[in-house]
Amino acid sequence: MSNLRKFEEATFDQDVLQAEGPVLVDFYADWCGPCKMMGPVIHEIAATFADRITVGELDVDANGAIAVRYGVMGIPTLGVFADGKLVDRLVGYPGPHGVKEFVERNIKPAEVL
Repeated sequence: MSNLRKFEEATFDQDVLQAEGPVLVDFYADWCGPCKMMGPVIHEIAATFADRITVGELDVDANGAIAVRYGVMGIPTLGVFADGKLVDRLVGYPGPHGVKEFVERNIKPAEVL
């Protein structure tokens, strides 16, 4: 079962801006080749870091107003939201290692038991 969410304009404020903890949004389009390459990495991050960050996708073709609101000019773009604000972004696909590094620097540390 995937922990990957689908974000839409109608519920974006509630699902992303009002979320507890950081949220990673993958701004993508179905026709985008690099977006397709990043897809499996995003699914892996959603599973691996499920307890530390909410991960979801937003189709920019179907939800253009959100893309415009956050200045998404190229895809794929990853945005990290925290406390109702866009706090970091990554434009383009830097490969699996680059995506994981971006996410790791934007998540809270794991709880020490």
